[in-house]
Amino acid sequence: MQASGPSSRRPDHDHSQGLEVARGNKRVEVSRVTYRIGTDIGGTFTDLVLAGSDGSFKVKKVLTTPPEFERGVVDGIEALLRENGVQPQDVSQVAHATTVATNAILERRGARTGLITTRGFRDVLELRRMRFPDMYNLSWNKPEPLAPRRLRMEVDERLGAQGQVIVPLDMKQTEAVLRRLVDEEKIEALAVCLLNSYANPAHENAIGELVQRLYPELALSLSASILPEIKEYERTSTTVINSYLMPVVRRYLQKLDRALRESGITAPLLVMQSSGGMMTVQSACRYPMYILESGPAAGVIGAAEAIRPLGMRDAVTFDMGGTTAKSAMIEEGEPFHSSEYEVGAPISIASRLLKGGGYALQAPTIDVAEVGAGGGSIVHIDDGGGIRVGPHSAGAVPGPVCYARGGTEPTVTDANLILGFLNPVALLGGKLPLDKAGAERALGTIATRIGLSVAQTAYGIFEIANATMVRAIRAVSTERGRDIRNCALVVFGGNGPVHAAALARSLEIRQVMVPMSPGVFSAAGLLNARIERFYVETVPPGATDDGVGAIDAAYGRLEARAKDEIGLEIGHAGTLQLQRYAELRYKGQSHALRVPVHASTFDARARTAASEDFAKEHARTYGHAHDSPVELVKLRLRARVPMSDAVFARIEAATSLRSEHRPVYFGPQYGQLDTPVLSRGDAAGGVQGPVIFEEYDTTIVVPPQCTARLDSAGNVLIDLH
Repeated sequence: MQASGPSSRRPDHDHSQGLEVARGNKRVEVSRVTYRIGTDIGGTFTDLVLAGSDGSFKVKKVLTTPPEFERGVVDGIEALLRENGVQPQDVSQVAHATTVATNAILERRGARTGLITTRGFRDVLELRRMRFPDMYNLSWNKPEPLAPRRLRMEVDERLGAQGQVIVPLDMKQTEAVLRRLVDEEKIEALAVCLLNSYANPAHENAIGELVQRLYPELALSLSASILPEIKEYERTSTTVINSYLMPVVRRYLQKLDRALRESGITAPLLVMQSSGGMMTVQSACRYPMYILESGPAAGVIGAAEAIRPLGMRDAVTFDMGGTTAKSAMIEEGEPFHSSEYEVGAPISIASRLLKGGGYALQAPTIDVAEVGAGGGSIVHIDDGGGIRVGPHSAGAVPGPVCYARGGTEPTVTDANLILGFLNPVALLGGKLPLDKAGAERALGTIATRIGLSVAQTAYGIFEIANATMVRAIRAVSTERGRDIRNCALVVFGGNGPVHAAALARSLEIRQVMVPMSPGVFSAAGLLNARIERFYVETVPPGATDDGVGAIDAAYGRLEARAKDEIGLEIGHAGTLQLQRYAELRYKGQSHALRVPVHASTFDARARTAASEDFAKEHARTYGHAHDSPVELVKLRLRARVPMSDAVFARIEAATSLRSEHRPVYFGPQYGQLDTPVLSRGDAAGGVQGPVIFEEYDTTIVVPPQCTARLDSAGNVLIDLH
């Protein structure tokens, strides 16, 4: 039936354990240091961190190894352990973020997926919603459904809006349809989405039992368990996405799990969800739709933990890697979540203002906007003679021209190297040699065509990339009614600190924060996440008319389910942290907004408080609120396993100022300036820009009219004047 996980290992949340040794006639308790590993696969690099229970923290970056991504992960882990003298049996946990699910959709290489639905609803995936990402583009075509029409079959059955049976399910017909899909059409995965099944799952469960009896190995998703929510298109699309990804994710995680075991690591493997919580491998195989944005989410979780000790409550995150740039908002210390998302669009975003370019997904997701602009983004000249950056990337193979690994097309990294932002000899502490002459030749071709010098062309590429990335930041902030001018811009990713100050200036943000180990920050963020699950139940119309009993009972069902499922996955439910939410809307609206519910009983006072919070959120998001009646649409519950202490890199002793300088081109306003190159510790007393800080995993560029200083936690703070 549904895909099972590759192993039955259970997470062990103790990160150190005692050993008894004999000393004379006495037995002495000796503390054993254990280690947790975080690993994040990017388009160009795979990032790894090793955090010990003794407070040690080590990092490593290795080139990503497509299509066998697990090989780069395991090879990197083995090298990291070997370099630090750690034995595989001392690893207590491996936390992982992966792009395998996202890539499967972007590259359309998921499973051959069929759909069984109610008669008359075969073409829901084609009809979609009347939303267009580019209103005036007459040549735009909507993406092809992940389940093509010949693989979408109808059955006779009908449920009413309250779940009442109007037409019983024809089981004989259903069996014939199922056999045709599997035996003739050779589907690898099946999605089942029947009308109104969120109100009564009986018919879908009957089909599930039939599949289990006839084809137990078939990857199966039932919408009543995947997304028990109203809205047929969104529910169908989400269920199909889950089935489409199941075989791909299952194969990948099985290979990774097996490779880890072969290397001697028997610690539990956890996978980051798009919501910022961790899930077991077993859950990830059953619900791969939850890990579509696992990498970006890890960085946001890390940023939320990094700003908390500093007293910051609101921040904007910016994560620029080799392939994409991502941004998210942190409000009141928590990442902003959305229950709606679109994957596979030119800009991946949860905004309701821009939809239609991808596949609708309703799953708890940190509201991350993502654009195809990274260090490896390819630079080209369009038909109109203008420079374009991305969305195609040179990736890890062949990579930017300056990596000398066979790349021939210039990239943003090549431009940054020519400007002097990057070390002209090598990156990664000298382990990645650079070919500056090759980058100059590649950009020289473009410079000649547009009639500018190579340096001017490189700076133009730098600014065009910045303009593209600003889209992502605005999508999660100003387009949602947020004023971010007084927020800090928390930047990470290997390329984020290179562009951060310029981005902040264009957004009128006055302070940039670069945390420790920014180039592997998402991998470190994995170790700050908790096992987490979200649950939802649609509120039937009129459910609140008879008092609060029905709402409290629904919350009770969600909480009981959370305790049962999480307890089954990890061996114990422990002390779960439960947070209730409600989704409300004005009557007549189609979209709802989520607000927290802090009361233990949803009585009149709690409902009034929720309505008031909804009005405030509506005003913040849309710029207005009014006195129309408010209706409750859905109930949500977040269940978390309490987290151990947050994991952060620690700054080493400050180094003395180095005498190294190099010429850096800061654009036509400043020209080429002789710029000191320092280490992070040199910012302890404050340094006036221009200055560059070089680190193993990134380069921090501080332009003129900026000041850099070090705070008590080792973060570099860049103040713009």
